[in-house]
Amino acid sequence: MRAMPMIDPVMVRRTVPADARIMFDAAADGWPLRRFVRDGTGRGSLMFLGGRGDVFEKYLEALDDWHTRGWAVSTFDWRGQGGSGRLCANRHVGHSDNFAPWIDDLGGVWRDRTAACTGPHVLVGHSMGGYLALRALIDGVITADAVVLVAPMLGLRSPVGAWIGGRVAAAMRRTGDPARPAWKSHERPGGLARQQLLTADSARYADEEWWMATRPELRLGPPSWAWLDEAFAATARLRGDPKLSSLTTPVLMLVAEHDRLVDPRAAAQVAARLPSATLVRFGKGAAHELLREADPIRGQAMAAIDAFLAQHAP
Repeated sequence: MRAMPMIDPVMVRRTVPADARIMFDAAADGWPLRRFVRDGTGRGSLMFLGGRGDVFEKYLEALDDWHTRGWAVSTFDWRGQGGSGRLCANRHVGHSDNFAPWIDDLGGVWRDRTAACTGPHVLVGHSMGGYLALRALIDGVITADAVVLVAPMLGLRSPVGAWIGGRVAAAMRRTGDPARPAWKSHERPGGLARQQLLTADSARYADEEWWMATRPELRLGPPSWAWLDEAFAATARLRGDPKLSSLTTPVLMLVAEHDRLVDPRAAAQVAARLPSATLVRFGKGAAHELLREADPIRGQAMAAIDAFLAQHAP
């Protein structure tokens, strides 16, 4: 029996599969969106939604894992970041005056993919993508057979506390240009190096910089004050939305208890209000990017997703 060839994990993370399609489609208002599509072998369709500042290249490993399991996988860059059209004159600032266009974009891309693929239809959202997925679900913009929220942005961490942070962001938005950067670095300031905020896996962390060096036009820097104000306000509205208690879609929520970017307590509180939610907590050693963490933690996260989808999207 011939041995299966070894697959270099670095090559998986740094190579777009030959059978994947990368395309530019127009959103409903004409805005250009960069999309990634890879057909599956009949399991159903799985769409992945990245976080603020993400590009889909960062998640090629996870997309490949799901594709190997038979899923038709797809994703896209949110407007304002990655290869999609940017939202302000300084293309390195992650700006948004209003999160509503992102919900509209998700609705349009989701309808396109679910019409093109046989079910079940699954949505996996990370960080900001997790917030947008849940907002679209409870507003009835999309329907899904099962949803996975990975370190979802349902509350923000702030060096001065969320209450003060939100009020500072609102005040700074009203003072001067709301599209100016809220700080200089890519992630939020405050003591920890960027890698410590994201993942303990140095090799996976290096993949992102490799892609940015290879495709510098994809790079995005800090958020604008308007984005920050919207993020504080939008997540607070979602946490208080009475429609959470009537969402019957099965939801798996993966939360890093020591996350320094989003608030894991807010995520747990939302999970407790969802009628069909399963909450899985990750303790010491798990940072924000659970799908790009060191193998022991990443393996636990992927196994939890596999078990959940086997039950709710067979």
